[in-house]
Amino acid sequence: MSDAPEGGNTPSGETPAADEFKVITSQDELNRIIGERVKRAKPADYDDLKAKAAKLDEIEQANQTEAEKAAKRLADLEAELTNTRRESTRLKIAADHGITDADDIELFLTGTDEETLTKQAKRLADRDADRKKNGNHVPREGQTPVLTAGDEDRRAFVRNLTGRG
Repeated sequence: MSDAPEGGNTPSGETPAADEFKVITSQDELNRIIGERVKRAKPADYDDLKAKAAKLDEIEQANQTEAEKAAKRLADLEAELTNTRRESTRLKIAADHGITDADDIELFLTGTDEETLTKQAKRLADRDADRKKNGNHVPREGQTPVLTAGDEDRRAFVRNLTGRG
């Protein structure tokens, strides 16, 4: 064989000729050859570069974490602003239509936009107005009905049917 190092690699990095090729027969031999190859491929300041890269990753992660916190805080504030505006619009529309009961506002004014809320408030206000106009009056409440000839026949039938006749 030639003066090539064990493992078939030449110092120049060139591939050995076919007659110089040595078959790798064990895992240990393969690991040794790969280890030598990696050592030659590493730059001299590899460990320094590796440490600097790790520090840079750490700084970027810390900055990203701060940016993520700021983005989450901004999203929370935007959501709070949206909810406050929606609630303000709901209360304004309720006041414009004379709806003062907090339970009615909470239960019936559920729309998310001004148009829907206005329709709901108008409908609720109209129902309240009709109820107030008519009051709790039930026509002929408490009056004894006047019986006709056909009513007596029906009463007799029901009495016989229920056994009270």
